[in-house]
Amino acid sequence: MQHKLTTEFIGTFFLSLTVCTAAVYGSAGDYAPFAIASALMVMIYAGGHISGAHYNPAVTVSVYLRGACDKDDVLPYIASQIVAAVSAALIAMKLLESGIPINPDAPTPEMFELGTEAVVAELLFTFALAYVILNVATTESTSGNGYYGAAIALVVLAGAMTVGSISLGSFNPAVTSALIVSGKVSLADSWMHFAPQFIGAVLATYVYKFTQSDSS
Repeated sequence: MQHKLTTEFIGTFFLSLTVCTAAVYGSAGDYAPFAIASALMVMIYAGGHISGAHYNPAVTVSVYLRGACDKDDVLPYIASQIVAAVSAALIAMKLLESGIPINPDAPTPEMFELGTEAVVAELLFTFALAYVILNVATTESTSGNGYYGAAIALVVLAGAMTVGSISLGSFNPAVTSALIVSGKVSLADSWMHFAPQFIGAVLATYVYKFTQSDSS
């Protein structure tokens, strides 16, 4: 179990650190979605064979409901992911406060006003993310493929580029936790991320089971 939790921590940490530095503090400018997707992709390839490389509590729930994750792993995975994301957000802030700027012109993150459109955006792309993960990383017919990491990362890239300005493009309760710690999302508005993320992931599981029927 320890090696799985360590892997989940490392992958979620670097994903969240990239989100905070590249997007929240603007170190990557308009290329932030590419930086985030790249970090996710390499961490998936690095840890996929150890923990499954969930790096996302909603994905962990989805994979569990699909039957590809042990019940005893669910809560420890989620705890590791949340702690990693919060740690990454705190370290990103310290990097700026310590006089080692990520970007000399890095702005202080301003609170993002989430609207009802954010709920729809987070639900749709978390659904897409979980659906793709289930199909490329948990299905016998696609077992052993070499593209699973790229496919998953490209969903995040597409989501960040299309609805990032609407919902911040989180699709991940752990990343949302990092955004809250960074002051980008208010705790009061966080339900507009958390609820649709988990709902989207659960829906993806049942749609996956319906479409796969006897093929997996």
